Amino acid sequence: MFPTTNEPIRRRKLSDEVLDRLLDDIRSGALRPGDQLPPERELMTRFGVGRPAVREAMQSLASRGLITISHGERARVSEFSVASMIDQFDTTARLLLSGSTENVDHLIQARLFFETGMVRMAAARATPEDIAHLEALTEELSHQQTGAAFIEQDMAFHHAIADMTGNPIFAATARGMLHWLKDYHVAIVSFQGAEDVTLREHREIVHYLSRHDVEGAARAMGNHLTRASELYRQRSDQA
Repeated sequence: MFPTTNEPIRRRKLSDEVLDRLLDDIRSGALRPGDQLPPERELMTRFGVGRPAVREAMQSLASRGLITISHGERARVSEFSVASMIDQFDTTARLLLSGSTENVDHLIQARLFFETGMVRMAAARATPEDIAHLEALTEELSHQQTGAAFIEQDMAFHHAIADMTGNPIFAATARGMLHWLKDYHVAIVSFQGAEDVTLREHREIVHYLSRHDVEGAARAMGNHLTRASELYRQRSDQA
């Protein structure tokens, strides 16, 4: 006996069909990063659709970051990277965080899990050049006085550790998480004394990384991020 359902059969929008065809062209390499898409009229003829369907499909591709539409020029296929993929989440992530303290807590927890894992990899792979770079970033951090400048240098330190994993997905995701938490991170280190604590913790992390001490580096990073998380919660409760 055939299963029954009350869900009606729906026809797909023409723009969705055009979108799928163009996605196939991009996936197959028929359209490569940097290539211009054919003119609208050519696409209309090729797919047998009107201008609205073509334009709606193009806007959908643009909203996904797959093509770039510039005034007066034909659309061009974007350069693809993990970083550009993460960037697509930026607006949505900020909206989620601004509307929910719980979401901020979840992201802080995810960052703790993620960065302690990354620092283990970084400790195993660290080269003398990596350590010298981290030491230079830490020294620069010690000269920063203002909250904004201190935060930028602090983020650069964490980015450098992510890069040491050699995994571009880790590096891009770590940058995304820290970027989304940036506004809350400023509140954590913008009061007297917090900068000195952060600087001391960074030096401890570098100490363990330089010795390829995987567990020591993970423990130091965990303590560093947990301390920052607790300070954030205390500042939030006082606000």
